[in-house]
Amino acid sequence: MKKVKCKYIFNESYNPKYVNGAHGGLTPQGEFVINFYLERSALPNSQTFSLIENRLDNEEINSEPIDLNNSFVRVIENGVLMNYQTAKAIHKWLGEHIANVEDIENP
Repeated sequence: MKKVKCKYIFNESYNPKYVNGAHGGLTPQGEFVINFYLERSALPNSQTFSLIENRLDNEEINSEPIDLNNSFVRVIENGVLMNYQTAKAIHKWLGEHIANVEDIENP
């Protein structure tokens, strides 16, 4: 049997990111595009509070944007493009790892 070793080279800026969602689809060329995002509650641009005896009151008067409590953001830092063969290989790899986790969690 012939063996081949793969060596991994990491760019200095390599920095794994946490994601909890993805958005994408097919490009006009038939390739897959996946944009990974971190979904979280929106943060205010500003908030206004009362000042009582030189101390901030804990109760907010208003905030910008006004619909802050009905908002969330999806922060997209990276995405990938891949062809059909690569998508199939990643699908198989991910499926195998999901099955392993399910075997551990549901013996």
